[in-house]
Order: sequence, then C-alpha cells, then structure tokens
Amino acid sequence: MSLAAVQTPRPARQLSAVEDTPRSAAPHVRAVPAGPEARGFVLYVGLDEAKAQAAGTSLGEIVEAIKALTAQFAPEAETHAAVALAPRGAGGRDLDVVRLALQDPSALAAHRDEVADEEEQDRAHAGVVVDISRKRLVLDNEAAPLTYKEFELLQYLVLREGRTIERAELISSLWKAGDEEEVPNERTIDVHVRRLRAKLGRYEDIVRTVRGVGYRFDRHADVSIRYASTPSPDLF
Repeated sequence: MSLAAVQTPRPARQLSAVEDTPRSAAPHVRAVPAGPEARGFVLYVGLDEAKAQAAGTSLGEIVEAIKALTAQFAPEAETHAAVALAPRGAGGRDLDVVRLALQDPSALAAHRDEVADEEEQDRAHAGVVVDISRKRLVLDNEAAPLTYKEFELLQYLVLREGRTIERAELISSLWKAGDEEEVPNERTIDVHVRRLRAKLGRYEDIVRTVRGVGYRFDRHADVSIRYASTPSPDLF
C-alpha cells in the first residue's frame, strides 16, 4: 500500500509502547528498560474524517481537544500532531494505516513480513494471481504489464464472479465523463477486452464472452484471488 504522511521527527530509539486494546479494557504499558529515560509518548488514533463527521466532530477538533488536555495536565509539555494519508479506498483498519504511515517500528516490521510472505507465495504459485489488494496481476510468477484501466476492467469482472456484465455497465462504471481517457462505446469496449486477454496469454479464457450480452469472469483451479484487507463494497 502506498502511504503518505505529515510526520513528526523520529527519535533514535523506541522507549516504550502502549499495546492496542479494546475500549473496554485497560491499556497495558510496557516498562521502559533500565538506563534510558522516557521523553514523551505517541498516541496513534485510527479515525477517518467521515467517521469523525458522523460522530459530530472533526479530526481537527479532536486534535485540539487532546492538545488542550495535555496542556491542562502538563503546561510545559510540547505537542505536535501528524495526519496519516492513504489512497482513497485503500482499505484496512484505520489504526493500522496510521501506524504504518507514521513509521511505527512494529507496524513496519509486520508490513515487511507480510510483503515477504506474499512474494514467497507468488514464487510458489504457478498460474494466475489476481492481487486486488496491491492492484496487480501475476502470471506464472511474473507480473503482467496491465495498464490501470485494464486492471480495473479485470477487477470489475472478478468481483462479480460468475455474473455476466453487459458492455454498457462496464462503460458506465469504469469510465466517467471528464476522464483523460475517452469514454468508449459498446463496440470499442471489445477492443479493451481483447487487449486484456492478450496480456492474460494462455489464461485468456478466464474472461468469457457471452455472445450478444457482455463478459463474465470464470475462475479456474489455477486462479488465485487476493482480496483487499477489507471487503470490497462491490463484492457480490
């Protein structure tokens, strides 16, 4: 996942951490090792702007309230807020996204392990891997050079496995007025599908033509699909 953030300067070492806990449970604070001294703490908050608005507040208001509370307890304390950014629709838990974007060491280590595991799975899996979580297609352990629109087309069919999708639906769902790419008509949508099939190579028949109607994705035994960490709203 590609993430960006307005980040605070990172200390030379991590001094202590508060474990993630359910709201109803008391937080467990790991003891600071003997020798170093605690100089502050980081509180990761997983909450997007839409959820904050639904609760009748905003991220900015929450930040100011936390700063005010800190000043109430310790007037000499210095505070700095950082906002974690992620691509729209990236999925995943808000808290995990924040920790990764703001370079939390344990989150980075877990992410590296996850990527390594996926790469190992790619090497071990002959056939087709449609990786929706990372927006890529792997054919016999080699990444296929799909364009963004070609992957979007494949993903749209994959998420509706077994359902025949009419050409008009593909056009209205994948091409919007004002896009840089010209909106195709029902005849030229066939050209886009042919290009996708050409890149699928010997696996081209996973995208089926339903004569007079449209196209359908049929899963074979040699096709593996990796969904995003949160279910797609388009998943049928």
